[in-house]
Amino acid sequence: IQQALVECGLPAAAIQAIESPDRELVNQLLKLDRYVDMLIPRGGAGLHKLCREQSTIPVITGGIGVCHIYVDESMEFEPALKVIVNAKTQRPSTCNTVETLLVHQGIAAAFLPALSERMKQVGVSLHACPASLPLLTSGPANVTAIEAANYDDEWLSLDLNVKLVAGIDDAIDHIREHGTQHSDAILTRSLSRAEQFVREVDSSA
Repeated sequence: IQQALVECGLPAAAIQAIESPDRELVNQLLKLDRYVDMLIPRGGAGLHKLCREQSTIPVITGGIGVCHIYVDESMEFEPALKVIVNAKTQRPSTCNTVETLLVHQGIAAAFLPALSERMKQVGVSLHACPASLPLLTSGPANVTAIEAANYDDEWLSLDLNVKLVAGIDDAIDHIREHGTQHSDAILTRSLSRAEQFVREVDSSA
């Protein structure tokens, strides 16, 4: 790269690289606001979180999306299922694909069997929380018990986490803990809950 810069009449030092694999150097770089104007990290969710929390330099994060949809108890099932299918299957390898579905526990007994049927039709495998697992294993979709680390996974495939939540506050808390501030959605018929979600979830879309 530096040779190409020289051939174009630019200084070779315009692009530099840290060649050491020592991760402590990343922590040092994050504090060099006297010399570095902007950071655009490329890597996994852990790196992005580290940069957002530790950097004294402005950070632009992108390229990774652990995205969520919260299905509120007021939402009609069929429109919700259509949105979920589109959000998971249109382009599963992109960073705005839904990775975790949060479902209000009050509708779980009726909604999850319908979800299983629809996910089977489109080839989506489900990773179910302990509360949702019994309701999903009796359905036709491929279902496995979720592991805690899966909530931070960007699957980039036809895999979907399913977790039951007590309500919108519980859903928002989960998104704050596991989201990447990319794209998150609420499916609801309640204007006040929609407004709360938009107000309290710090996502780009």
